[in-house]
Amino acid sequence: MKLIYTVIISLLVLFVVTFSLKNTVPVPLKYYGVIDAKVAAYLLIFMSFFAGIILAGLLDMVERIRLTKTVRRLNRKIGELERKLSDSKSLLVVEEAEPSDQPSETSI
Repeated sequence: MKLIYTVIISLLVLFVVTFSLKNTVPVPLKYYGVIDAKVAAYLLIFMSFFAGIILAGLLDMVERIRLTKTVRRLNRKIGELERKLSDSKSLLVVEEAEPSDQPSETSI
């Protein structure tokens, strides 16, 4: 498994290096007069890629927090329902254990 991981990482690094070497053309980057620069094409692409990864990670964290709250709420509800069920079962056992007024059949 470690060999496969090493091969995949090596191929990924090789891709990044060759991609970077082939896309060194400067690209003008302008944003409403605030940013006015020339950036290599590969840098612009990698910056966009990593910005997307960070944004997706943040959205995933928000979703995980929401799901964790839902799981906690549902676990509390399950606990309450289990307590009610065990209480009702104990009431049934007590009612069945009480002696009845009817004669038993073994006294014949």
